[in-house]
Amino acid sequence: MPLQAHVVAPSRTAHVLEIIKGAILSGDLAAGSPLVETDLALQLGVSKTPVREALKTLEGTGLVVIRPYLGATVREMSYEDAAAVYDMRLLLEPEAVRRTVAAGGRLSAAERALERAREADGGVARSAANREFHRALYEGCGNPLLVASLDGLRDQTSLVSVAAWARRASWETEAAEHEEILGAAREGRADEAADLVRRHVAAFLDRLPKQDIDPAPPSP
Repeated sequence: MPLQAHVVAPSRTAHVLEIIKGAILSGDLAAGSPLVETDLALQLGVSKTPVREALKTLEGTGLVVIRPYLGATVREMSYEDAAAVYDMRLLLEPEAVRRTVAAGGRLSAAERALERAREADGGVARSAANREFHRALYEGCGNPLLVASLDGLRDQTSLVSVAAWARRASWETEAAEHEEILGAAREGRADEAADLVRRHVAAFLDRLPKQDIDPAPPSP
């Protein structure tokens, strides 16, 4: 898959990172695809150094797997991987949202993200807006370590949701749930907002049959 863009300093690594990340989350770089530094550098018009740095960063966010002597590949997300990501969110996110709402956190960023999600013309843009919506609701919790932990799950959450939507669109249901969460948050109902977030996260995994996320078996 040819990657488009000739990137320039001083943000070369950041540009390379965003291009590769976008290709992964859009499905242009499919799960299991090899990520060869030399090839990517040639396509993007950069040296191998920013490509190598970008791949290391993407490994840290859970989108890329790097194996010694074998190189880098796009992560193949199993149902068990998805369940682990959503289990972590269930443990952390409802409480973070409850604290944000209880503290009277500003909701303008969440409102803007929800509007972008409504206007999105594809799964990648919609997933990005949804991630921003969730972050806007938990970032005011008052605990930087809690925010950082949830931030660390964002790209893996997106990888799961885009893969799932490609087989079974459920974004309209999720959009309605987002509206309900925001409504409770606007009215300062912290416990209710937390409960709605908990149900929302759990419901997505419940709607995700195992075959919708596990790689399809090879044809006989």
